[in-house]
Amino acid sequence: MLIYLAGPLFSEAERRFNLALTQKLEALGFEVFLPQRDGVECDRPPYDAMTPGERRQAMFGLDRSRILDSDVFLFVLDGRVPDEGACVELGIAHCQKYLQNEDKLLLGLHTDIRAAFVGARLNPMVRVPLDYVVDDEQTLLEVLAGYETGVQGSTP
Repeated sequence: MLIYLAGPLFSEAERRFNLALTQKLEALGFEVFLPQRDGVECDRPPYDAMTPGERRQAMFGLDRSRILDSDVFLFVLDGRVPDEGACVELGIAHCQKYLQNEDKLLLGLHTDIRAAFVGARLNPMVRVPLDYVVDDEQTLLEVLAGYETGVQGSTP
């Protein structure tokens, strides 16, 4: 089962969190596409020879392809507001699920207690497309295990 892991990846702390979560998921047998590790990088072939515009196109194309190939779209929602690039990625995943009636699981991990909206932690345009939003890694793993075995319960 392929998981596309979306979320912020611009600070050292964000990259470490993403990598640690990826390693936990992979230790459980999941295949994970982590853009910061598996995506377009400026310093390795063939991307190192591309212009910035070509790299942007390659990044979008690769990420879109891996989103569409994935069984699970996992969005790390932490931060003052969810990462804008990951919001676009969620839109791609949701459109595929909606238009093709896919069984793709759209899952959010939100460990951050800050609330951006009065009465809600997430903008409805981010929350509604997600099948589940969980607050901790243990619940995340339980939802993934249920999805993998085909036993999906109510939203945690």
